[in-house]
Amino acid sequence: MYATQALTHLVPFAAEELDKNKVTPGVLGFLVFAALAVGVWALMKSMNRHMGRVNFEEAPDPDAVAAEPVADGAAAPRK
Repeated sequence: MYATQALTHLVPFAAEELDKNKVTPGVLGFLVFAALAVGVWALMKSMNRHMGRVNFEEAPDPDAVAAEPVADGAAAPRK
């Protein structure tokens, strides 16, 4: 007799003893949830560190500065 066949004979007995109102995820469910929480915390900490290194100041584009109209309403000089 194979082990899977032996286990299939025990499954109906376990189902009769199981109280469906008291089923909980248990220790394994808590450990998986805790591992996910720690992973998300580590990713957020890493993201904050990387975002702190980003330089948001852009140098003005020389082509865009030359193409801007003059403030007094006169036409821009041509090249």
